[in-house]
Amino acid sequence: MKIILIANRLPVKIERNESGFVIERSEGGLATGLGSLETKAEKYWVGWPGIHTDDEAEKREITEKLHELNFHPVFLSDEQIENYYEGYSNSTIWPLCHYFFSFIEYKAEYWEAYREVNTLFSREALPFIENDDIVWVQDYQLMLLPRMIREQKPVTSIGYFHHIPFPSYELFRVLPEREEVLEGLLGADLIGFHTHDYMRHFISAIYRVLGLNCNLDEITLKERIVHVDAFPMGINYEQYHNAPALPEVREKATLLKEKLGDKTVILSVDRLDYSKGILHRIDGFDQFLQNNPAYHEKVSLAMIVVPSRDNVEMYAELKNKIDQAIGEINGKYSKLGWNPIYYFYRSFSFEELIAMYDIADIALVTPLRDGMNLVAKEYLAAKGNHTGVLILSEMAGAAIELQDALIINPNDKNEIEQAIVQALTMPEAEKRERMTKMQKQISSHTVKRWANDFVQELQGIKGQNREILQKVVGKRQLTQIKSAYDEASSRLILLDYDGTLSPFVRMPEDAVPSEKLLELLRRITADQRNKVVINSGRDHQTLDKWFAGLPLDFAAEHGVFYKDDGRWHRNILEKIVWDEEILDIIRHAIEKTPRSHMEQKDAALVWHYRNVDVWLAELRAQQLVNALIGPCARLNLQIVPGNKIVEIKPPDFNKGSEVLRRLEKDPYDFVLAIGDDTTDEDMFRALPADGISIKVGNFSPAAKYRIPLQSSVIPFLIKLIQ
Repeated sequence: MKIILIANRLPVKIERNESGFVIERSEGGLATGLGSLETKAEKYWVGWPGIHTDDEAEKREITEKLHELNFHPVFLSDEQIENYYEGYSNSTIWPLCHYFFSFIEYKAEYWEAYREVNTLFSREALPFIENDDIVWVQDYQLMLLPRMIREQKPVTSIGYFHHIPFPSYELFRVLPEREEVLEGLLGADLIGFHTHDYMRHFISAIYRVLGLNCNLDEITLKERIVHVDAFPMGINYEQYHNAPALPEVREKATLLKEKLGDKTVILSVDRLDYSKGILHRIDGFDQFLQNNPAYHEKVSLAMIVVPSRDNVEMYAELKNKIDQAIGEINGKYSKLGWNPIYYFYRSFSFEELIAMYDIADIALVTPLRDGMNLVAKEYLAAKGNHTGVLILSEMAGAAIELQDALIINPNDKNEIEQAIVQALTMPEAEKRERMTKMQKQISSHTVKRWANDFVQELQGIKGQNREILQKVVGKRQLTQIKSAYDEASSRLILLDYDGTLSPFVRMPEDAVPSEKLLELLRRITADQRNKVVINSGRDHQTLDKWFAGLPLDFAAEHGVFYKDDGRWHRNILEKIVWDEEILDIIRHAIEKTPRSHMEQKDAALVWHYRNVDVWLAELRAQQLVNALIGPCARLNLQIVPGNKIVEIKPPDFNKGSEVLRRLEKDPYDFVLAIGDDTTDEDMFRALPADGISIKVGNFSPAAKYRIPLQSSVIPFLIKLIQ
């Protein structure tokens, strides 16, 4: 087994010199995490090498040197870099995911380049991907890649991790290519996000855009289940925790302290980007200075802004605004020996950055939107046994884990000002208590744990999806079932109706059986060895009407009524008179839920919501169940959530009790049950050990086999009886 890691960039630095190319590994957070995977499997990387060349000889030289490290380069042209990376990735997807709607740029050439480059990554990776391998795709630049690999390697285990926020459906829906992007991601077996919020937004987009069934954190496809989960990314805690003791860091910390003086230092570290809230932070600090003159000459803000895309007009303009705002504040408040803001527009080495963390009394981390924000965690780790205060934006993914930070709304400069004052006046004991709690959190949830947790879950899913694939009724499974059918002398065949023999329709009364189905049932029942039972939740009057003249047996309303040898029987002697409180609760749900309705049977009440918006349906279904618990418990009634329904019925009878009744009455050497709903699970569990249970649609651990599509049920039965 190999692990193939596919990311936009390879973790290398490549430089030209007189003798050719020099390649050095670069250890960013992602490379550290992936490099720390606890596995004996070989690791391979696929990605852009970070250097452009049109010379084929140079490409060969770079490729040969990278192959020695198990790195596989994807070379991009200048045009592809501009349209795929700067274009669709960073001018369309980035602002979309960070909620900057007005900054989104749509160009046809961006999308074409994005698809083209994802295809290039696929072509580079596919030749050495084998069925037992694990493929882990990283981030928003490669959202089409999981599906591309899946189409060529259908049983390979594929994971995808999204390192930036995933927006709410209302924003994501504006993307013209929304369907293709989501379908690309669904090529993965496991899709990971930093937080449960992003996970929830993604699932919301899946069932609204693609109309797919989502069961909590699972998305059901024809041949497998896609899992969605949250994996908060951490840092290499020990590296940052121990770094302040390094001699070169101590030296730099001393120099910085001399430069900044004995002032309280507030530290801000960001890459130049509009999502980081830099201007809002400056405004908040400006207001702090205006309203708190007692802190003049005592507090300084050290702002590190790492250059990024400043050749792009929007970013160049942002830099100019930052320069101007800082200049105005320093011009207004500076005094001899004191600058309110120390501004560094450059990259810091690791040692310099640790030194800044070490001397900073407060970290001001206020992005307007951020997938995680590792600066906050790095600051906490680097403080060691020293106290410090973290002011953190609620819009950063890290805020969910770091609840002992001072959490603020980064758009509110009043909150920024108040948090600075609170941090400056916080007692040492409180600082230490907050710091200790947060360090304990990030020391256990490291980047190593993040990577290993993801891969371990992916490996578990691989086994589950293999089981799902093995359960699908294919040629081999059909042969086994048919062999048992042909050899049997007495057969019991139990068939659900809606969603099994008939597709779901908009209204229940529209599900009249087709002539093709009626002819099939005539053929099955013509064999004297077959006892065929329609085991349904429908009322007995409807079943009698639809199947008049056929020698079928029935179980109606989940076993409350049953028909043997042409005669109907009822397990409940008296017709139920429904409690007005229960009826009022359901009527209220109908009023609040457009396109839902109630069906009243002799022994059951059913609230149908098949045609309701998915989000509203789930909300109302849960509200209805909660409201019904009290009166149903008092009246000894069962609440049964089903496929787009909530049903209320007596608890003593179900589809399983009907199976047991028939098995006690007559012996059978072949028993087959087919159903699609949660209510059919009772039927599957009641079968004898050698019984054959088939779930239609979603995977069921209770069923031995699975037919993914309802449209395949009748063809299966035709082949069975031939």
